[in-house]
Amino acid sequence: MSEAKDANAIKTIQPVILRTDNIAKELVRVSSSYKVPVGMLDFNLLSMQTYTKSGAQDSEDWEELSADEIKDLDNDPQLNSSDFQIKQSYEIEIFTLVKESTFPTMKVSIGANSTMTKVYLTIKPGSTLEYYENFSQDFITLINKKKLRANIMIGIFDRTMAESVSSLNAKLQVNNIIEFKKKEILQVAQGIEPQKTVDDALILHYENKKEMNESDRIDYARRGYLLSVVEDELLIEYIKPKIGTPGRDCRGEYIEPSESIIKNEPTFNVSEKIAVVEDDLSILYRSKENGYVVFENGTYDIKSEVELGEISFKTTGNIETDLDADVLINVSEKDVMKDAIGMGMEVEVNEIHVEGNVGPNAKVHSMKATIDGQTHKSSYVESDILDINIHKGKAKGREIHITRLEHGEVIGDIVTISQALGGRVSAREITIETLGSHVKLNASHSITINKVQGGENTLTIDPLISQECQNDVADGSKLIKETQDSLKVLEAEVERHMTLIKKNEPAYIDIKKRLIHYKQSGVKMPSAFVKKYKQFHFYYERSDALKAELKDKKENLELLKAKYNSAQNDIFEARIINNDRWKNHNEIIFKLINPALEINFVPEHNSVMKILGLVEKEEEFYIAEVDE
Repeated sequence: MSEAKDANAIKTIQPVILRTDNIAKELVRVSSSYKVPVGMLDFNLLSMQTYTKSGAQDSEDWEELSADEIKDLDNDPQLNSSDFQIKQSYEIEIFTLVKESTFPTMKVSIGANSTMTKVYLTIKPGSTLEYYENFSQDFITLINKKKLRANIMIGIFDRTMAESVSSLNAKLQVNNIIEFKKKEILQVAQGIEPQKTVDDALILHYENKKEMNESDRIDYARRGYLLSVVEDELLIEYIKPKIGTPGRDCRGEYIEPSESIIKNEPTFNVSEKIAVVEDDLSILYRSKENGYVVFENGTYDIKSEVELGEISFKTTGNIETDLDADVLINVSEKDVMKDAIGMGMEVEVNEIHVEGNVGPNAKVHSMKATIDGQTHKSSYVESDILDINIHKGKAKGREIHITRLEHGEVIGDIVTISQALGGRVSAREITIETLGSHVKLNASHSITINKVQGGENTLTIDPLISQECQNDVADGSKLIKETQDSLKVLEAEVERHMTLIKKNEPAYIDIKKRLIHYKQSGVKMPSAFVKKYKQFHFYYERSDALKAELKDKKENLELLKAKYNSAQNDIFEARIINNDRWKNHNEIIFKLINPALEINFVPEHNSVMKILGLVEKEEEFYIAEVDE
């Protein structure tokens, strides 16, 4: 009973033969008419005709193509014409699917890109394929049925299908069975992809330099008050409109390119400082010089100097320009009760002149800076050339001049301070006009004091004052150790070869004499003698090569030691100069590298010792007055 019930569950229909230009539509119609699920219906393609026509849409002058004409249709230039039309007509037999498909272990689907110009067959994970003789033909039939169900033409635009199936067939021939552990996509049709129409656009490249935070929201502290540029930098780009090229999808439909939208044509002017370069595609606006961009009265211009009352979160936000851009900022706020550069502000500019104060946690980075007011103790100023009136914060630069140091920190190359009232200075050369109290001076070359007023100061000569010097010495020490270790190995190798040569030298001389005798007598030399002679000769050549290598390594070691010791030797050339009497308690320190020692000295109060240096005598080091 159950078997009969299952058999009756599948309703079959008599095969239906019909002609159509839309197979998917006919399958749905037959399904509805016979009350059979469309998934239970299949079809055979009995015949197919392909027609084309040119001219008016309502024309009935369709021409049927031959098989050869269909093959050449892919390259027909008429495909790019809107007047050219293609259609296909199919004679099919629709029937009930009562047996498994040709590929029962295959799960596939058909898909296309948005323009229907590329069609893909996706083989889903878990599918398997097994090779047999007619695989290619049956697989193409499967693909064509999938395409026809999707109302996609067959026999046209399908060169990629032949390539994909051929590649898959080759893999099957080699492996016999393919198991698809992940999906594989095969391109099975390629129409004519249209070129997208380009709408006009105006791109303000100089504005795109504004920094964004992680959530792509504008950081208002970095809202780009000044937008710096350098010579030849692209400022603005106008992309001209361009109508795209037409296409043809895999259903044979013509794809009309859209009209360009024009709404960004330039209406501004530019000054002589901006170059304009135009071609068929765009108009480019490039800076002719360094500076920053301004837009005033409908005109873009490049300027290099800007006057500001103050730099604060409220008025400007942070100002960050390229250090290479020749921008000068003058900040005029000089009220001692206000900050010219406000709390937490960051300024990066080629040159800045601040008439007033630099506030707490403010940071200034420039090539040249002048601060007429004072710096807060938590501020940071870095500039190649730096001039500060009253310094309480941290400053770093190459050439630094400070009128009055009040417990601030200074790191530089050449530092000059008019009056030091506490603080810390590290530099190659330091000059102090008037030295107060509680100042720590660290120099690698010289410290010069013109007047001593206070005490409890520390004046240190340290060859390794900079991190770069410390790294160089550390690297040098490591290289010296590695070279010394390799020398020991090489010396042992040379010694071994020399011992071997010395031991076998009599035998070598004897064989050499015999070989000369054989050669003069015209007698063939025994191969054993020749071999032994070549072996001895190799020992001599190898010994010479090792000696040459040993010599080079020793010379290299001496160079490394000389470079390593140069910093140590420099300390004997370093000087602490006091053009005044020593007053109160001031400690002098010279730091040696090797051995790592600190030599201390405290000049007596009211003593006159103008030039102090480090002296070595009988392997003892001490600080003493020396000649200049």
